Amino acid sequence: MVLPIVDQHRPKCYLCSDVFKNIEELRKHQEVDHKDFVEFHKDTSKRSPAPGDVTVF
Repeated sequence: MVLPIVDQHRPKCYLCSDVFKNIEELRKHQEVDHKDFVEFHKDTSKRSPAPGDVTVF
């Protein structure tokens, strides 16, 4: 598969591959069209170290 080189500087939605003029439009798109996905992954307080992670002091 060959991907086009045009519009590489524009932000792209990783869920539906739509291209936007700026990052603000991308954020609005994701908050409206992919609201369930964004809400599910928004809470970062649940994160904890994975099994086998090592903390270096």
